[in-house]
Amino acid sequence: MKEFSVRLCGSGSGCGCPAVAYNGKEAAIGEDNNIVRLTTAEWNLLVAKIKAGELSEIA
Repeated sequence: MKEFSVRLCGSGSGCGCPAVAYNGKEAAIGEDNNIVRLTTAEWNLLVAKIKAGELSEIA
C-alpha cells in the first residue's frame, strides 16, 4: 500500500485535527502527542472488522 495521510476534519496540514497516516510500515491515528500506532497487520484487521460490520458509526 502507498503512503497516505488523511485529516479527519478535511482541512489541510497544520490544522491540528486528528489524522490517519500510513508510512509503509505502520499506521498512526491521532493528534499531537495523543497517537496510537498500528502495524500493517493490525490496520488490515481493523479495516476487515469495519467492512464486516463489526465496527460502525457511534450514534
